[in-house]
Amino acid sequence: MVERSSGAKPQGIVALFSLNFFMADIQAGIGPFLGVFLLAHGWESGLIGTVMTVGGIAGMIMTTPAGAMIDATTNKRTFVIIPGIFTVIASAVILVSQSFWVVAASQVATAIAGAAIVPAVTGITLGIVHQAGFNRQNGRNQAFNHAGNMVGAALSGFLGWKFGFGAVFILAAVFGALSIISVLIIPRKAIDDQVARGSNDDSSRAPASAWRVLLDCKPLVVLAAALALFHLGNAAMLPLYGLAVVSGQEGNGPGFVAVTIVVAQAVMIVASIVAMRMAEKEGYWLVLLISFIALPIRGLIAASVIKYWGVFPVQALDGIGAGLQSVAVPGLVARILNGTGRVNVGQGAVMTVQGVGAALSPAIGGWLAQELGYPAAFTILGCFAVGSIVIWLSFTSLLKPACAGKRADDSAAVPVPVS
Repeated sequence: MVERSSGAKPQGIVALFSLNFFMADIQAGIGPFLGVFLLAHGWESGLIGTVMTVGGIAGMIMTTPAGAMIDATTNKRTFVIIPGIFTVIASAVILVSQSFWVVAASQVATAIAGAAIVPAVTGITLGIVHQAGFNRQNGRNQAFNHAGNMVGAALSGFLGWKFGFGAVFILAAVFGALSIISVLIIPRKAIDDQVARGSNDDSSRAPASAWRVLLDCKPLVVLAAALALFHLGNAAMLPLYGLAVVSGQEGNGPGFVAVTIVVAQAVMIVASIVAMRMAEKEGYWLVLLISFIALPIRGLIAASVIKYWGVFPVQALDGIGAGLQSVAVPGLVARILNGTGRVNVGQGAVMTVQGVGAALSPAIGGWLAQELGYPAAFTILGCFAVGSIVIWLSFTSLLKPACAGKRADDSAAVPVPVS
């Protein structure tokens, strides 16, 4: 049953759920499957990590400008349509050639798509349900998103086993097309563009730059730094673990990678709902601390158990960390910047700093694995998140008020029913 809370039309909410379900492949691309695909075509782990880093850097560079454009535009659906087209093209070209520059171009297109779609969907959600309904709606969005990832991975594993890797890329293109259809179903009038960028008025003041938004807000700076260290260790873990098990002939390529994703995404569905409820009662501080703690434990287990069955504890911990952050990070940024009119550019700035870590992670992890072995690589990657924990605990007095549970101004932002 679809709730009619926050004045949002049921049609808009259902389409929002559909969008979050199908956009999974736009966000992640075919990254985890790509590593095994390239390994089968003779690539070494270091070069695989390097080409993924190329895409990560492109995504990092585009995230902040994308957030600024989404804040400024009155047609936010465009920033889902264009990434959907990019995903379709990227999935097609990689089937044509596996040369370094073709694969790199594919990863750049996918990364740009992923950089734009997250702040776009955040803005669309905020514009539909407003600040008062954002935490709950975002939690449900993330549950549908993780479900889409899980279904997409399961289908990819089956299709890859049955028909070969080409079917995996075709499925990614289909999901991209369905994302475009979903966002077009959302009525344009259902999105309040002022509220979608976190503005309380129609002020004509010149908006602050993305970096001023970030640097003038100490809680955002701390959040961005902690996330950068976390993703420096986290981003390479899934594709690297898939490579480790497959290269050790402990599992078949597409089937095993599908299992790694399905396990993580199943846990993320639960984690996103738990994060939503924890945030309503306790705030975001504890949610994010738990997410940071999960990575060092995951790294140690991955280093100790490079076996097919090891995917269950390793990826369950991935589900806990990523599932909690998928709700807590956009929710916290939207709460901190509520009333500034710069919510999406703030999201973009935080994602850019986070993206520095995520972009460097595959290359660092790939070369560590090649030179020192997979166990050492997993241990070192997991240790990066210890820095996140230290930062988060060191600034507790600053962060807890910003991360606190439901505030009075949240309930004040009552949306106007869409006619």
